[in-house]
Amino acid sequence: MLTHLRNSNDLPAKLLQVLTPWRTAPTWRVAFSGGLDSTVLLHLLAQLAKSHSLPKLNAIHIHHGLQAAADAWPGHCQSVCDALGVPLQVIRVQVLPGASLERAAREARYGAFVEVTETNGVLLTAQHRDDQAETLLFRLLRGAGVKGLSAIPPQRPLGRGYLVRPLLDVSRAELEAYAAEHQLSWIEDPSNVDQQFSRNYLRLQIFPVLTQRWPQAVTTIARSAAHLSEAQGLLDELAEIDLAHATTVSEFDWLGVPSLEMAALEKLSAARQRNALSHWLSPLTRMPDSDHWSGWENLRDAATDARPIWRLAEGELHRANGRIWWLTGHWLSLPEPAQLWSDPSAALLLPNNGRLTFSGTVPAGVLSVRYRQGGEVMHVPGRGHRNLKRLLNESGLPQFARGRLPLLYCNEQLLAVANLRGLDGSAGGSCLLQWQPVINDQGLS
Repeated sequence: MLTHLRNSNDLPAKLLQVLTPWRTAPTWRVAFSGGLDSTVLLHLLAQLAKSHSLPKLNAIHIHHGLQAAADAWPGHCQSVCDALGVPLQVIRVQVLPGASLERAAREARYGAFVEVTETNGVLLTAQHRDDQAETLLFRLLRGAGVKGLSAIPPQRPLGRGYLVRPLLDVSRAELEAYAAEHQLSWIEDPSNVDQQFSRNYLRLQIFPVLTQRWPQAVTTIARSAAHLSEAQGLLDELAEIDLAHATTVSEFDWLGVPSLEMAALEKLSAARQRNALSHWLSPLTRMPDSDHWSGWENLRDAATDARPIWRLAEGELHRANGRIWWLTGHWLSLPEPAQLWSDPSAALLLPNNGRLTFSGTVPAGVLSVRYRQGGEVMHVPGRGHRNLKRLLNESGLPQFARGRLPLLYCNEQLLAVANLRGLDGSAGGSCLLQWQPVINDQGLS
């Protein structure tokens, strides 16, 4: 955890204290917009580096290209970095059009940050206490829950490294005083006074009124964010306990699809279900607010023989075989059509569908790998010819996997079905067909 900065004129010493846990990182990279906050942070770190052994210090400037004035900012940032002896990297990003320009710019910016952050590297950003208070109030007005009202976390994972915000306990006034003392120059972004942006309206219109009546408003609101962050930590611990009970072994774990046992989830209250699922899925997809969970309720309450789906921003939650399964990427599309397998002694790479291996006696004839079309029949030793659909029902293979399950044909005869006991060729003792699906590291435990 970050050690919080306390009110002090000795910002360098306090900053060094906050960053002590991160001094073994290979690199400290400062997100440098050229504005007041990041200019002070970069100057502080550059001065500390002269007298302390710190990680390699770099700066990164993201050019969004959203206004003409921004074209001059990389040059200003380069001049500042040259004076401080800090290498600068300028990255131009494309901001995709959408309903929220603020959100689109942020997503483009953080996408670039993820790309440049190396393993265990640290990206330092300059959000401060006033930003924290503004964020909490903004999210409160949008009806955020405990997690949203925790506002800006002091640190979090970022790609292969970490994002750290060491100035969250420093006020804007303290940064302004430091900049004046050291005669720093910085960029004034014209968009920061555009009150059509909600954050600017809060900062320029609402907070001056609040602080006139309650001078400590920024400090106390930021303190509430810290309390809510602690409460969110307890909710996360509860989610881990609940998920541990629902994370049971499935005979289809070889699919590599994250899943949970429904029976364990159904024992929980509705609020605990939402908490557990949000904790499980939020690293992978945007989750709806608590008023828009009808998709989960429909999936949870569906009849046993139904195949309900809850569609989320970056994937789908399916219910099958008493479990829920998180599907994304290639699982949401059909594989490419049939392909010949001329040399079954070598593994066959299936386009966007993993790899297939064959062991045993190779039958005479043309071997090919196909996928279900419907109406397939295969010969099962001791049982004669059986409809494949019925055999798959007997196997219990989840419905979502059946369209991607490789079928091995010899000429026009269905010879084996990968990975399914009794259908994979092993029953006859002559061969074995094994499929290793594409395994995505989805970050789910």
